[in-house]
Amino acid sequence: MHGVDAARGLALLGMMATHSLPLFENNAALTPTWIGLAFSGRAAALFAVLAGVGLALSTGKHQPLTGASLWAARRGIALRALVIAAVGLTLGGVEVNLAIILVHYALLFFCILPFLGLSLKPLCLWTAGWIIGSPVLAYLLRPWLLAANSPLQLGHNPSWEDVGTPDRLIADLLFTGYYPVFQWLSYLLVGLVIGRLVLHKAVVPVLLLFGGTVIAVLAKTVGVLAMEDWGGRAALEAVLNAPGYPLNSILQVNLTGIPQKGSWWWLASAAPHSATSLDLLHSSAAAAAVIGACLLLGRLADWLNLDLLLPLRGAGAMTLTLYSAHVWFMSTRYLKPIPAGWTEEGLYLAQAVAAIAVGVVFALLKWRGPLEWAGHAATALGKGRQPAPIARR
Repeated sequence: MHGVDAARGLALLGMMATHSLPLFENNAALTPTWIGLAFSGRAAALFAVLAGVGLALSTGKHQPLTGASLWAARRGIALRALVIAAVGLTLGGVEVNLAIILVHYALLFFCILPFLGLSLKPLCLWTAGWIIGSPVLAYLLRPWLLAANSPLQLGHNPSWEDVGTPDRLIADLLFTGYYPVFQWLSYLLVGLVIGRLVLHKAVVPVLLLFGGTVIAVLAKTVGVLAMEDWGGRAALEAVLNAPGYPLNSILQVNLTGIPQKGSWWWLASAAPHSATSLDLLHSSAAAAAVIGACLLLGRLADWLNLDLLLPLRGAGAMTLTLYSAHVWFMSTRYLKPIPAGWTEEGLYLAQAVAAIAVGVVFALLKWRGPLEWAGHAATALGKGRQPAPIARR
């Protein structure tokens, strides 16, 4: 469905923006920029939710696969995850000032495998329980992991060297790193729920758009009230003791790197990248709204007989290749001044235009991206099938 690919393209451009453009103004108050307020936390969450949607669409849509077909699909997904992990571990060896999601993304694929055969009702129950319960368990476990003789946290992007310390690598991926997979599994579960709906029914995209918007606003509102009106921020400032990090700004943009310990009030925040219940609910609902909007635009494009989504869906169909190219490009700029005549905004726009242009060319030629073909070949191998030619999608 072109709408799903278009949403994936939006997620890619949003993640590139958070990597390339400042999230805070360069002042003592660390005033959030509009990029930080709009995209931080939401772009990566949309990327993860769409992974769940894609897995649902490839495993039976609204009627989950069963029996041998389901196990074949699981094998294919597991092998595809290994390809993604290999790419992520390789990129983890470059010097770059951004958090690379690919290894976490691959682990999420493994974690979602047991849920692929569930029908919609039990899947919804698991999703709700995971959103509510996983942040509490993570809050209890994280201090124990960080208090180990050698804290079980990497402090950098996972790379091949970290495979030699599997306890630290797994703890970082699941609980103590930038994208805690234990809580982030909620996003794939939400995506799986969305993908199990009958998406071709006209009412479903409308429900996703409006229902997602309402839930996102309510979750964020409760989080802001908890922090500003119910005493949460004052309690957290008392235990944080980090004067270089104005908590008010951090809560609006990115809570990563802040030790969430010493107060249960941390769990009442809806801050981006806090991985609390309110954050997971807000960002996954926002993702659902974006997916609904893209599906509706896809319907409009079909009605008008115009490929309105081509610029986004082209890039969205080859996100692994384009994301990896973006990480490589950012590594070439690491600790280097902006080239004369350029600005941060200009460098971002150049990357965005390049990604869109490459995506459009590959879409028109009906080619897979090179890394997408590697993932497709692994999936086909797991299913016991012959991979399709690289030049056809």
